[in-house]
Amino acid sequence: MVEVGIIVAGSAYPMDGFKSGLRDLGWAEGKDISFQIRAAEGQLRLLPQFAAEMVNLGVDLIAVIGAVTVRAVRQVTSTIPIVFAVVVEPIGDGLAANLERPGGNVTGVTTFDPRQALVQLEFLRALNSNLKRVAILSDLGVSDCMSTFSREAARSLSLEPQVIRLEAPSPEYERAFTSMEREHAEALIVLEEPINQACRKQIADLAVVHRLPTVFPISMLDAGGLIAYGTSLREATRQMARYADDILRGASPGRLPIRTAAAHELVVNLQTARRLGMTVPAEILAKANRVLQ
Repeated sequence: MVEVGIIVAGSAYPMDGFKSGLRDLGWAEGKDISFQIRAAEGQLRLLPQFAAEMVNLGVDLIAVIGAVTVRAVRQVTSTIPIVFAVVVEPIGDGLAANLERPGGNVTGVTTFDPRQALVQLEFLRALNSNLKRVAILSDLGVSDCMSTFSREAARSLSLEPQVIRLEAPSPEYERAFTSMEREHAEALIVLEEPINQACRKQIADLAVVHRLPTVFPISMLDAGGLIAYGTSLREATRQMARYADDILRGASPGRLPIRTAAAHELVVNLQTARRLGMTVPAEILAKANRVLQ
């Protein structure tokens, strides 16, 4: 039986798409394949330990989310194939020689869309045409690449960004929201980063308390934010399954090109809108893939 390790810096639930993708490709869990799953829930210090555990278990392949997780695994193995999703800059992060032939033992799918932050901000401005200040929640334990993109996108729309980077193991979200209130933030973007994923429901609840409309990444749809938008992490993890299938059948990861998951989703939560006392404009509802009543 093939054994696959799964390591995520946030929560494990987005990897359901990976497992179901393998099932659709003919891998029956418990018969053809088994999984070892480790989720750090934002505690990035656990990643080297998880990586070492996978090597000691002798897994045949390791599936991961995020560059910080890839780096932790590569520190302990250069031979076990690694398949990833949600790596913003595979070449810039030193994980691939180039996108067509990454080389080494790593390949995968990136969900990074350089326009995503701009579109998210445009949704927030459609909710409030007088929007001036927007807060951006980020994870201090990872690269500032995504927060930088969001900051620059805000400034390109003549908005004033307030980037707040929090750190595990005890992210002080209540203090962060107090800072947003003090700085007169009028809306919030939550970045697709490990500590935010682990604490997504707390963030959504605090946003309602502080009357802040939110845009979450689509992978945090279950948090209960007002809007969830972005490239589909579920689609990316299903694409990871196709890579894993190829590798487990003999392909070399270094010869499999890194691809971009281009599918976007927009979900609007009208329950949250009612809690905020807001009306979501028809122009946003018309674009939504799903509307939660």
